[in-house]
Amino acid sequence: MFTQDSPKLQIGIFISPNCYIPDIIGIYTVFSVVPNCDIHFIWENKDLIIGYPTFPMHATTTFTECPENLDVLCIGASTAMLSDQALLFLADRGAKARYLIGICGGSLLLGAAGLLRGYRATASFSLVDELSSFGAIPVKGGEVVVDRNRITASPVSGSFNAGLIALGKLRGENAAKEAELTLEYASHPPYGTGSPELAGPELTQKVLQKYEAVFDEFRQAARQTAARLAVVQA
Repeated sequence: MFTQDSPKLQIGIFISPNCYIPDIIGIYTVFSVVPNCDIHFIWENKDLIIGYPTFPMHATTTFTECPENLDVLCIGASTAMLSDQALLFLADRGAKARYLIGICGGSLLLGAAGLLRGYRATASFSLVDELSSFGAIPVKGGEVVVDRNRITASPVSGSFNAGLIALGKLRGENAAKEAELTLEYASHPPYGTGSPELAGPELTQKVLQKYEAVFDEFRQAARQTAARLAVVQA
């Protein structure tokens, strides 16, 4: 139960060049209306970063400045090859965080960092099968999957839902309900095609073909991350 004397929540949002902003914006939005809460956009420096495809931003907290024990650490998809420093930070803080959130291709990066072995997890429908390569148990058709303290989700709306679920676990259901109302988060998509099941096979195949090169960049980034981490930790 939250009281005014409760310690501040420490919310970490991992960013990097070419990170996909819609994957993390829901987490930020949910916790932005939560009292007594610090939100950290984390990267190795505070230089200008261009998120994917063209979203300029700066980190607010470097790896060395970041609190040791985060209440939430969230990561979204990225096509960037992470540095050794970034890999070690993700593996270390991810293992210590009270709740670890992966959105879309961010779930693959958590897997590549060794943080989803033996956990049920999901990702974008185009990427979910790749999770098994990292020892996770893929869950298809699940917008959000919660397994112990790991929360993984599909992109965009999944980010909002994962944030509200994490808030409910940290501050209680009433706090999450209040945030949901404060944001007036009651999505009603106008075309009802936001999943393969709703869109049907023809439209789904069209989207997969149109963005296959981008999806493959997310897969390659995760595979390279896993290979690099094995070298760094050796």
